[in-house]
Amino acid sequence: MTEENKKIALNIGGMTCVNCAHAIEKRLKRLNGVINATVVLAAEKAFIDYNPTVVTQKAIEDAIIEVGYQVIHEKIALQIGGMSCINCAKTIEKALNKHEGVYNATVNFAAEKLIVEYNPEQISVAGIKKAVQDVGYQVVEPEKTTADTEGSESKVRSQHIRSLKNLVAASVALSIPVLIFTWVKVLPSLQNNILLFLLATPVQFVIGWTFYVGAYKGLRNKSANMDTLVAMGTSTAWIYSTIVTFAPSIFPGAGVFFDTATLIMTFILVGKLLDAIAKGRTSEAIRKLMGLQAKIARVIRNGEEQEIPVEDVQVGEIVIVRPGEKIPVDGTVVEGYSGVDEKVITGESIPVEKKSGDQVVGATLNKTGVLKFQATKVGKDTVLAQI
Repeated sequence: MTEENKKIALNIGGMTCVNCAHAIEKRLKRLNGVINATVVLAAEKAFIDYNPTVVTQKAIEDAIIEVGYQVIHEKIALQIGGMSCINCAKTIEKALNKHEGVYNATVNFAAEKLIVEYNPEQISVAGIKKAVQDVGYQVVEPEKTTADTEGSESKVRSQHIRSLKNLVAASVALSIPVLIFTWVKVLPSLQNNILLFLLATPVQFVIGWTFYVGAYKGLRNKSANMDTLVAMGTSTAWIYSTIVTFAPSIFPGAGVFFDTATLIMTFILVGKLLDAIAKGRTSEAIRKLMGLQAKIARVIRNGEEQEIPVEDVQVGEIVIVRPGEKIPVDGTVVEGYSGVDEKVITGESIPVEKKSGDQVVGATLNKTGVLKFQATKVGKDTVLAQI
């Protein structure tokens, strides 16, 4: 294999015998640019040597799909910390989508979630995390704790909100005197300007340090964000005012704008605080919504009723729900008649009649009769999980 050639490994699904492996090999070897292709049935993997200047990885995967098999992609969801605006999310997406083996990376800024579709043979989870960290953001690792223990996501968010509250309080405490002494001259001009300088400088470079960090991250990744704008605007006002204070001959008779720099910092910090609180409440509401799901499901297996964790319910299984019980997963009624309270999903307070052939949704409450239904969506595919 020459330097310009590449070797990839793909996870293949749908193979049942050695002939399946041979069919994939035969199709791949006919593809222009593929030097060698070996499919290992036992490992369900395909190993391909190819020339990337002639054929792309997508074309190789499409060829496998054409002969009736699947290329299995892994998906992972990660909690991201340190984002301050939508450009931060775009920076992470751009960095990950450049990596070989990443098919798609999407960041939900409001939920602070990163969803990555990738090939584990080309990039590992550790590699994905490192790529996020390399562009200046953090991956919040979940803690394996009991249900009544606050998760790491909530702790990180609470710490972030607490930190912002402290910064806002300090910024307000210093900005108010700056505003007062800017418009009410209690000292001679030079001394008054020096006092304003002493009050404004901690706001600019201590309290406002977070904006400089954010601007640096953006510039390092060749993009501008809100922090870049704030840092540039307030720094310009502070530098100009400092020159007027200590070298007044450069700008004779000019006034200072320390109040502008400090008030901009304060207002933006207040906005960040409100944004963090809103996102925290949204996440808490989502967690509470997921908590509405039933924990146990009653299914028929081998002709007998069995109680199993809701996570173990399989598509196609028959589930039994008695009056007063929550419906564990989405499905289609096959037997029984009842009224189902669906207000948790639809907001409708009046129970909806359900009979054979009707659809039921997980987390809704069965009110009156016994229902038997066939599970059609479980786990992350249910309506509740999608919400």
